[in-house]
Amino acid sequence: MIRDQESFDAMVDQIRIFVRDVAIPNENRVEAEDSIPDEVIEKLKQLGSFGWSIPEEYGGAGMTSEELAIAFMEFTQCSVAYRVYGGQNAGVGSESIIRDGSPEQKQKYLPKLASGEMIGCLALTEESAGSDATAIKTRAKKVDNGYRIKGSKCYISLAPVADLFTVFARTEGERGAKGVTAFLIERGTEGLSTSPPTRKMGQEGAPIGEVYLDDVFVPEDAVLGSEGAGFKTVMKALNKQRINLSALSTGPAIRMLNDAVAYAKERRQFDRAIGEFQLVQAMLAESKVEIEAARALILETARKRDRGEDVTMDVSLCKYFSTEMCGRVADRAVQIFGGAGYVKGTGIERFYRDVRTFRIYEGTSQIHLLSIAKNLLK
Repeated sequence: MIRDQESFDAMVDQIRIFVRDVAIPNENRVEAEDSIPDEVIEKLKQLGSFGWSIPEEYGGAGMTSEELAIAFMEFTQCSVAYRVYGGQNAGVGSESIIRDGSPEQKQKYLPKLASGEMIGCLALTEESAGSDATAIKTRAKKVDNGYRIKGSKCYISLAPVADLFTVFARTEGERGAKGVTAFLIERGTEGLSTSPPTRKMGQEGAPIGEVYLDDVFVPEDAVLGSEGAGFKTVMKALNKQRINLSALSTGPAIRMLNDAVAYAKERRQFDRAIGEFQLVQAMLAESKVEIEAARALILETARKRDRGEDVTMDVSLCKYFSTEMCGRVADRAVQIFGGAGYVKGTGIERFYRDVRTFRIYEGTSQIHLLSIAKNLLK
């Protein structure tokens, strides 16, 4: 539920202004330099995107799930890099702390995450633990006054630049959800290091990398939630983040459709605008139908979550449909642009690469189909 429509509408207007006047004009620069310019990061901080979902008492905007979904659908109608850098703190970078952090942890970290002074990241995935997150091998051994953690993580968004790592390690057993504990570890802690940015297909300006934990000592108050309950902690964060990601996948689809419509009006073949040809019209219409279906599904799921209802299956429905939809819209957009859509410069080629990973992280499409089926068969 939107609490104050007038104030929220004003915030959405500011997001649109940022996208139009700051984000889009810098897209080519972000791609070429593989980083977001400092002055743009300052604009992101002024926009408040780092703290959109963080409670107001800690300096954030305290957005509801519905408000956040709407904001992200507007915010992501530009290069995907901006949403990773400017939006991660409003998602997995803070959600575990919001849900399971102690009063001391919340007071220590949430104001800095809300302001963008700190960048948070979720360090869960390992080489042998991707879709099967319960197979993590990173271990945390109980010692006097704390824990010693050994292991490594991979494909971690913003790891090369993050200041705060929510690390998941096994404190008991060899595999399974039980015995996994979450820890809050700051950069600079002895034994914690990160790799340089990993080269990847797209999303230049949004680095991913590995996190190395070489006998890292953390005190007992670094435990997030309670020992052995880390998997419950991460699932709470991911349930909300999958709504966010669905919205984050819909924004680029809206942008690509808008660009494709504009191009179809101006590009001429056989003495006619290509938008006059029915097969081109069909691709545009199919994209519009799917975008609006995704939008409706996302907003209804967000409202259900705001009402406190169980949305375990709903978030899988959202994540699966929205990310697959975005891939189909990207493919149609390239087809409509033709050769111009395959070369650099129009932005469509970049979006085509950038959105491909949406169907992989936060649970692959196949994992979500299995989750949906299991919920149906309960």
